[in-house]
Amino acid sequence: MSPWSAVLLDLSTIDQGDLDLSALDQVCGHWQRHAYTEPADTLERIRQAQVVVTNKVVLDRETLTAVRELRLICIAATGTNNVDLEAARELGIAVTNVVCYATPAVVQHVFALILALTTRLPDYQRAVSAGAWQRHDRFCLMDYPIRELAGRTLGIVGFGELGQAVGRVAEAFGMRVLAAQRPGGPPQEGRLPLKALLPGVDVLSLHCPLTDSTRGLIGARELGLMRPDALIINTARGGILDEQALADALRQGAIGGAGVDVLSAEPPRAGNPLLAPDIPNLIVTPHIAWASREARQRVLVEVAANIAAFIAGEERNRVA
Repeated sequence: MSPWSAVLLDLSTIDQGDLDLSALDQVCGHWQRHAYTEPADTLERIRQAQVVVTNKVVLDRETLTAVRELRLICIAATGTNNVDLEAARELGIAVTNVVCYATPAVVQHVFALILALTTRLPDYQRAVSAGAWQRHDRFCLMDYPIRELAGRTLGIVGFGELGQAVGRVAEAFGMRVLAAQRPGGPPQEGRLPLKALLPGVDVLSLHCPLTDSTRGLIGARELGLMRPDALIINTARGGILDEQALADALRQGAIGGAGVDVLSAEPPRAGNPLLAPDIPNLIVTPHIAWASREARQRVLVEVAANIAAFIAGEERNRVA
C-alpha cells in the first residue's frame, strides 16, 4: 500500500452506497472522499494531494498550476474534457482514464430503447393505465403498430468498442449492420459516408465522441435523409444531435421515434426541446446507460489499477 495522499472529489456520481471501495484502499494509505466538490472548493481539497480522482469535477489550468504535490489525476470515466490535458503535460502531472468499463450496460440500454420504441411499450403501458384495454371489445389492443427487428438495418456512427458491441447484438436479432465512416476522417473500407448510410437504415445508433467534427452531426438535413419510420438512438453525447431539429421531426412525423440518454446540458435545468410533453414516440432517460452497478464497480477497480500501475512506474490508460 502506498503512503501517498489521495482525494476522490465526486464519489456520489459513481457510488450510491452499493459499491466495494476496498480496491482503492489497497493502493493508497490515506484517502479523503467527498460526495461532490463545488468549483470553489476544488483547489483547497486537492492542494496537498498526490493523487486526485475525478469523474466530472473540472480540473483546469488555473487549478493545476496552483498545486505543487499533485502527480497523478485519475479520471473515473472515458471522457477527458473535464481535465486540461495540455496543462497537465506541461506541469508533469500524469493523467489516466478508464475505458471499456460500461460496454455491457450501454449495449443493454441501447436495445432497451430500441425494443421499447419498436414494440411501442410506453404507448401500450399508458393505454392500459388509462383503461383503454379494459374498455376494449376484443382480447387485445392494437392501437400502435409493432415492428420486428429481424430483417431491418441498423446504422452505427462510431464503430469502436461500443459500436461494434451493439452491432453484434443487432446481428443476433437478425439485423443487417452498416457502419458510417469516421466523421471528419478519411474514407474507410467497409464503411459508408453518413449521407449514403442514412437513407438505408431503419435504426441509427450514435456512439462517437463529441468533438469539433461531430458537434451537430445529426441535424435537420440529416434527419430529412432518413426514412419516416426510422428510429434514432443517442447514448453518446447530447451535442452530437440537434435537439430542436429532432423534436420538430418527431412532431411532424418525419421520423418514427427516438431514444435519447444524453442531452446537450446536463442536468437540463434551463429546459430542453426534447423535454416538451407533446413529442410523440420519444423516450428520454437521464444519462444512465453506463450506470449499472457492475459498470460502476468496474470504474473503481480500474481506477485503483491505474494508480497501482503509476506507483510501480508503469503506464496504464495514460492520456497525458
